[in-house]
Amino acid sequence: MLLKNQWLTIVLVFSSIAVFSQSKKNTIVPKTYTANKITKPILIDGDESDPAWKNAAWTALFEDIENDIKPKYATKVKMLWDETNFYILAKIEEPHVWANLKQRDTIIFYNNDFEVFIDPDGDTFNYYELEINALNTAWDLFLSKPYRENDNVVLNDWNIPGLKSAVKISGTLNNPNDTDEGWVLEMAIPWASYKKSYNENNVPADKFWRVNFSRVNWQHSLVDGKYERKKDADGKFLPEYNWVWSPMGVINMHEPEKWGYVYFSSKEEKDTFTIPQDEKVKWELYNLYRTQKEYYQKNKAWAKALTDLTKETIKVDGKVLKPILENHSSGYNILVKSPFSNQTFTIKEDGQFLK
Repeated sequence: MLLKNQWLTIVLVFSSIAVFSQSKKNTIVPKTYTANKITKPILIDGDESDPAWKNAAWTALFEDIENDIKPKYATKVKMLWDETNFYILAKIEEPHVWANLKQRDTIIFYNNDFEVFIDPDGDTFNYYELEINALNTAWDLFLSKPYRENDNVVLNDWNIPGLKSAVKISGTLNNPNDTDEGWVLEMAIPWASYKKSYNENNVPADKFWRVNFSRVNWQHSLVDGKYERKKDADGKFLPEYNWVWSPMGVINMHEPEKWGYVYFSSKEEKDTFTIPQDEKVKWELYNLYRTQKEYYQKNKAWAKALTDLTKETIKVDGKVLKPILENHSSGYNILVKSPFSNQTFTIKEDGQFLK
């Protein structure tokens, strides 16, 4: 791993990806999107006029990451797929399009950027992040665990093989003398980037992956005619805005269990997707996991009984869940049998989900 220590420190403490931000107790309901299959590849040029995009639906406008405050500028996304790529089109309203980071794998969210988060198997481990600014400079990285786990591994030198991306600006880049409309980011991410083993067929036809998108937007100042992040009276950078597709309820993108659901339909026409009930069972397990983490931080020991975590009956779609807490020398497991599929689901002390 070539991630420099000072970069790791910055990444771990920076508010966009805060480590120990605690989630709200109430369950976040993730957004859903059905991405249709296309038969011809899309030319990645940053132009949204490709005929394939005309039939794809926009997501709802992005929300503030933490609360119900409406973002100042609009952001929305379209998605498509074929046997080779996951296609993403982001439309970003921005009256001042600026960027100055040109080196790949630098900390791109120090500029206004657009970010993609993907967890193929939905266990919150081994997921992928991609950040791109208006100069089309990319920062792509692989994370073995969320930042909330102290033993996570961040592979900053990992690059998405075959990534194609392009930016088209409606206005002029880095020109403070006019008002821009914004920028469009178009990308094709090969499925091969997410293979776990040799010769694996991981194209998610008629399956869903956990996905989210984030937009970082900074207040700016002009220094010698150039855009810079704005500072307060003490010389500290003002906090950034974080606007997301699927809400997080906390300023932290690295809680993958809250990300949205993208269903990759093999149909070219309109299709529908409903979040499976077993996924809602998983949400409740993660609520218990987060409560256990808070309990440990307060008591320096894991709770020994579920009643130490909650005294409420846990229900999903009218069905009562009966979780079991097992303690062991290095932590705990919480198990629950789904009343919908009869599968037994387990969450470990490090947040890994097993079934």
